[in-house]
Amino acid sequence: MNETPHTLGSARTLWDLVDRRAGLTPGRPVLLQAGRRLTFGELRTRAERVAAGLYGMGVRPGTVVAWQLPTRIETALLSFALARLGAVQSPVIPFYRDREVGFALRESKAEFFAVPGVWRGHDHTEMARRLGAKGVFEAYDTLPDGDPSVLPPPPAEGTSVRWIYWTSGTTSDPKGVLHTDRSLIAGGSCLAHALRLTPDDVGSMAFPYAHIAGPDYTVMLLLYGFPAVMFEHFALPDALAEYRRHGVTVAGGSTAFYSLFLAEQRRRPGEKVIPSLRLLAGGGAPKPPGLYHDVTREMGVRLTHGYGMTEVPMITMGDPEDTAENLATTEGRPPAGMEIRVVDGEIRLRGEAVCRGYLDPAQTAAAFDAAGFLRTGDLGHVTESGHLVLTGRLKDVIIRKGENISAKEIEDLLAAHPAVADSAVVGLPDAERGELVCAVVEQPPGAPGLTLPEIVSFLRAEGLSVHKLPERLEVVDALPRNDTLRKVLKYRLRERFSAPSS
Repeated sequence: MNETPHTLGSARTLWDLVDRRAGLTPGRPVLLQAGRRLTFGELRTRAERVAAGLYGMGVRPGTVVAWQLPTRIETALLSFALARLGAVQSPVIPFYRDREVGFALRESKAEFFAVPGVWRGHDHTEMARRLGAKGVFEAYDTLPDGDPSVLPPPPAEGTSVRWIYWTSGTTSDPKGVLHTDRSLIAGGSCLAHALRLTPDDVGSMAFPYAHIAGPDYTVMLLLYGFPAVMFEHFALPDALAEYRRHGVTVAGGSTAFYSLFLAEQRRRPGEKVIPSLRLLAGGGAPKPPGLYHDVTREMGVRLTHGYGMTEVPMITMGDPEDTAENLATTEGRPPAGMEIRVVDGEIRLRGEAVCRGYLDPAQTAAAFDAAGFLRTGDLGHVTESGHLVLTGRLKDVIIRKGENISAKEIEDLLAAHPAVADSAVVGLPDAERGELVCAVVEQPPGAPGLTLPEIVSFLRAEGLSVHKLPERLEVVDALPRNDTLRKVLKYRLRERFSAPSS
């Protein structure tokens, strides 16, 4: 076989892509983790055996299978086994708890639910049973196994909805985003081509595999035939040994990762923290231009930042060969096939990588315009050179470490606190997280003073996920409001409590 990444990108389904890559380079590694090594050939062979095991459990083409699993080789095997069967997958971020998980299970009508058992002190199996999940099974160290001869043929087309991803919008409940194999292949292909990667590169996955970036990144590995190191628990400096041992050349994930690597570099002046590293890349959160310049100057690597979302995993990406000015101040350019239209300042998108819509038909109808462009709710403009510049958001979402957080969800919970008359939750610029969560509270007369630990404890008790908890509390005499509908003017809060620009 003599196929290039471009012809591999024409694969109809994700399983086509696995099969073709396994035929080209069966002995080359694809995933590396904690002393373990999985080759492309083993990925195909083992995923088929897992698929047969799932088939024996009753999983069929079109069966909805939810999974809430950490970033592990077993998770990737389970996911590709489901792709081999043509099942509908509903990945759930591992740190989600009862509120989000229960919603995802109900809305997706999942018939099976794979969990890791007790993971990082939380009993996912007990939670699943408490939520009344169907077909609960643990898939951490062991996976279903069977004889592949029992399997039906793999799916013949990649345009059917086979993925339900979850994202929080301006409302308290997450939205189920519908993807196809082809939309995920398109996103991963665009990312791979934009970063100018080669078979000699070594990547890294330090983010949740259940994130839309999971298949996006894995498609890139399959197209170019290079491996990635997986991190179940990512923390610096502990993770540095694995980056060095495997000679990682490409790392990143989001703004938070850039800041973490930079902080580690500053602890070791004169010594390159990852000698093999040549590129940091990511997206999912705002990137301050100053951070770009600090990283490239102090770490001696290139940094390319892009723009994506659960609905469209890759929209634009910085080119490593671009100018420093464009890399620092823009989100890069769109790939061929991604149409960007700016209407009244709002960015709208059309192309193969765009999702098919949402589980809720009303949300789908509201999200697409008459010409079939997805309304992102993000504000920006395209420069004469074709680079995209983001200037703000229409939708009231905080993006912390690449994850969307609904301000309304937190505000709704705070409304039940006896010492809170009203509240507004806003995202404030933060070099490490992209944005941090700030709760601005108006108290009723005579109420005792509030502290951040008290608010955090209250929200924890209400079931709010840890990654959504406020990191800052401001108590004001009165929230700023307009003169007509008395709507809280959040932009004034952001202006008041944001750190001065450097």
